[in-house]
Amino acid sequence: MGRILLLSNGHGEDLSGSLLGSALRTFGHEVTALPLAGLGRPYSQAKIHLLGSSHEFSTGGIGYTSLQGRLTELFQGQILYLLRRLLRLLRHAHRFDLIVVVGDVIPVIAAWLTRRPVATYLVAYSSHYEGKLRLPWPCGPMLSGRHFLAIFSRDQLTADDLSEQLARPMQFLGNPFMDPVLTATQPLAHAQKPMARAQHRIGLLPGSRLPELEANLKLLLKMSTQLPDNMGISLELALVSSLNDKSLKRCANAVGWQHREGRLERQGSPEVQVHRGAFQAVLQHSDLVISMAGTAAEQAVGLAKPVLQLPGQGPQFTASFAEAQRRLLGPTVFCAPGDSGSRYNLSASAQLALQLLERIDHDRDFQHQCQNEALRRLGNSGGGLRMASAISDLCPSTAP
Repeated sequence: MGRILLLSNGHGEDLSGSLLGSALRTFGHEVTALPLAGLGRPYSQAKIHLLGSSHEFSTGGIGYTSLQGRLTELFQGQILYLLRRLLRLLRHAHRFDLIVVVGDVIPVIAAWLTRRPVATYLVAYSSHYEGKLRLPWPCGPMLSGRHFLAIFSRDQLTADDLSEQLARPMQFLGNPFMDPVLTATQPLAHAQKPMARAQHRIGLLPGSRLPELEANLKLLLKMSTQLPDNMGISLELALVSSLNDKSLKRCANAVGWQHREGRLERQGSPEVQVHRGAFQAVLQHSDLVISMAGTAAEQAVGLAKPVLQLPGQGPQFTASFAEAQRRLLGPTVFCAPGDSGSRYNLSASAQLALQLLERIDHDRDFQHQCQNEALRRLGNSGGGLRMASAISDLCPSTAP
């Protein structure tokens, strides 16, 4: 079958690319990946071959970051790194029958430069941000070119909008990154001491990028001290494996919490159960998610879970990023007033969390709204397989 190269430029994009690549392999294609930013861990975990070695930066890659984050990108050499990745792409592009873009304007430009056939999954763009999508130049003219054989969107509103703007059909088939959380339920392990059955589970998502993750975790723990410990609330903390116990203990101690055998404790506050590498299980078993994350928050909305944001200091999950995320994901994503990290914001966030738990229990209209927004914003399960099938039809068979 065909030889396919996946181009992506960020953690969330790598996840979508790896899921799409795995689906493409079921159709018999030979799949290789070139992550333009970061290590491309999801590809490695899916046993998808990487085109050359990769490097990770503290901001997680070139993208939606604060001014400080953009300056950090420059000082860490991310621009030069990207140029080296582009040169690698141009040297090897002739080996592939089809290039599949997963991301935004950066991989679109990279794919256009190769003059190879391209399929594009614009996972980073949505008309939900402004009502009408303003593609950054020169993304629009490139997508209208003859080398771009198919374009897939992340929601139906964007598909309708860009079909009109580009004067060519654009498809919404679902989102591959939703498939893992919508198809198979994972158990939420509690290997710690026995505890009473929780009336409510709140998922805590501090994100996945170090060192921002540590600052986010401290804010989440500070906010958690404002929650009552006598209401049957269980706090489920989803952590990446790269934050080890030593770092976790340091973060917890800095804000008055103690780390003991897979849980965090503080007198007068609900216990925090620690789960590493279990974002899917935490999302599926939580009634409410308190988030400082990107893709995981989208998955929560796709599961019809309300999301409460806790804006951080960046470089990624800032107040501006959180505001853009609310426009993308809709009215079931909430954020309390006040400056990031202020006592007022932390207290208001805790109060809003309790109000949302009350609505989850008793407001049927709210429950229906969460379900409707899940379908409208993210779509049904099986998006990865449907998209892979459509891409497979574009890919010519490789001659023996």
